[in-house]
Amino acid sequence: MADIKPFQAIRYSSRFGTDLSDLIAPPYDVLDGSGKSALLSRSPRNIVEIDLPHLPAKQVGPDECYVRSADTLNRWLADGTLIRDSEPAIYAYTQVFTIHGRTYHRRGFFAVVKLEPFSTPTEPTQIVPHEKTYPDAIIDRLKLTTATGVQLSPIFGLFPDETGIVNQHLYSGLGPPPITGTLDGVVNQLWPVTDKQVIDHVTEAMKSRKIYIADGHHRYTMALAYQKQVAEAYGGRLPEDHPANYCLFVLLSMHDPGCVILPTHRIVGNLKSFDLSTFRQKLSGVFTVQESGYSVDQIRDFEQAISKESHTVFGLYDAKTRRLYTLRLIQPDILASHEPGQSPAWRRLDVAILRRYLLDEIIQPTFADGDVKLAYTAYADEIPTLTDGEKYPLALILRPTPLKALEDLGVHGEVMPQKSTFFYPKLATGLVINPVS
Repeated sequence: MADIKPFQAIRYSSRFGTDLSDLIAPPYDVLDGSGKSALLSRSPRNIVEIDLPHLPAKQVGPDECYVRSADTLNRWLADGTLIRDSEPAIYAYTQVFTIHGRTYHRRGFFAVVKLEPFSTPTEPTQIVPHEKTYPDAIIDRLKLTTATGVQLSPIFGLFPDETGIVNQHLYSGLGPPPITGTLDGVVNQLWPVTDKQVIDHVTEAMKSRKIYIADGHHRYTMALAYQKQVAEAYGGRLPEDHPANYCLFVLLSMHDPGCVILPTHRIVGNLKSFDLSTFRQKLSGVFTVQESGYSVDQIRDFEQAISKESHTVFGLYDAKTRRLYTLRLIQPDILASHEPGQSPAWRRLDVAILRRYLLDEIIQPTFADGDVKLAYTAYADEIPTLTDGEKYPLALILRPTPLKALEDLGVHGEVMPQKSTFFYPKLATGLVINPVS
């Protein structure tokens, strides 16, 4: 069962008003130095001052930078910048955003989720991953959590709810949001919900549901490490109600109309040459390669056309000729011989076919000068400026990974290749903070 509960969040005090636009931030791992500076220019009390103590993100910094974050947090608590809510709450959380000309309202909620190991076929749990994790990013977040005693950025979790019953319980009767904040054009809205009956309905409804991690695998793995670290002070086992047994999540129904996944297109570099005729020959019998009929100025329309296809298809942009091509797969299980240990569901993923066949078997050995280098974008209209015909001469345009793939792979305990999903928009950091010490 997914064990969730309300918590007493630390939040910005009422002296900052109801609009926290200058105080919230994107997740730390999408920021660089200029992004951090831009946020702090809006307010020196922006949460990024604590959440991103070291650059580049996801690398381990010196101990003093984490101590500095802890000192800042304690100072803000002491001077009333931040205060802790007086009673436990679940925090209804809506993001209003427009993409590709359509406006969405994505409705979820903040809660804390009881920690469990990641689900595997032999040891199933309610927490299902879909990406690999890497040590440096985990250690960085563990050092920050150890120093500050709080979880700052929520993990993004998805759960199945075809009837929408969870949001019906939570959002029924809510008035205008008492807290808002606009970040990169996305309006974030927050409602603390303390009504015990509502909380009981929501927690009970979640007990029968698995939670699929959409974003935040490193933070979840860190929370497991932090739990173990704190448990050592208790002789190896924490009291059941200890806050380190729980982790901060934003939970969203997979069936919410605002659950949007964008594709992550690959910009391919470090090629010594690229010849379309050779490329087509190498793909013979596996893919067809045809001119798309779209000009480079119509690349966004081309992306949309690909996204509507029901079978594996890629777009290819050749920067030297500025032409777009369509690659259609005609051997659906081409990875059977290359990855026999993976499930059919994994082998038929677009991102797996791209990585394991197009890149590893065709582009790398035929055209690369050493190892292929990849850059990424979720926005097709950025591709012509990110490619140059020399350093990055190609781009591969993808369809979005379907949500069902998270469930299908979860059954087999498999994870997707890197950069398989881009859930848009990113969650805001700084609306709520979860104390775990």
